[in-house]
Amino acid sequence: MEKAQAGTRGRNGNGERAERSAQRDPERTRASILAAATKEFAENGMGGARVDAIAERAGINKRMLYHYFGDKEQLYLAVLEEAYIGIRTAEKSINLSDLEPEEGIAELAMFTWRYFLEHPEFLSLLGTENLHRARWLRQSTRLQELHSQLMGKLSELLDRGRAKGIFREDVDPLHLYLTVAALGYFYLSNQYTLSTIFGRDLAERASLEGWERHIVHVTLASIRR
Repeated sequence: MEKAQAGTRGRNGNGERAERSAQRDPERTRASILAAATKEFAENGMGGARVDAIAERAGINKRMLYHYFGDKEQLYLAVLEEAYIGIRTAEKSINLSDLEPEEGIAELAMFTWRYFLEHPEFLSLLGTENLHRARWLRQSTRLQELHSQLMGKLSELLDRGRAKGIFREDVDPLHLYLTVAALGYFYLSNQYTLSTIFGRDLAERASLEGWERHIVHVTLASIRR
């Protein structure tokens, strides 16, 4: 009986310490919850993800999770927003305005492909949200501004290319980005079935590097005069 009581006191003590730590460093706690939730939603989707599992991954109790994010749906939306903010923020490192038009397009294509490779959880979240027809993503107001900035930079790059007589006049910046994203997304989201069907390991390094070159070639060929 005393051991049981001691164990209970220990568990309660750990929980209290975790809660005090969360209160002292709310930004770190929020980041921990988002990281844990990203893994849980990427692995199990919106329907299969469990709040208990997220709290356990983050090392907090559910009460703290609800305090920061309200409920499971709000947490899922926050995860989606952070995922998109991550890729849009990383894209800024390319400095498209400082590059020649064709070089800028090539760099964006390679960046997007490599980002997809390094962040498989991003592709999983995209798949989940598309199954729900962007039900939660449509609720976000933060993402519209991020994507309009990307389209603005692509438009400026295309304008410079047109002025130099390199790119066609009718290229839509959205179509350009969809070409880049589709070539990367389809390959990675279907790599296991395609590898099995065609008898080639699409996940091996040589295959991945070859596909990166193909993405750049196809993208540039599609917009040249």
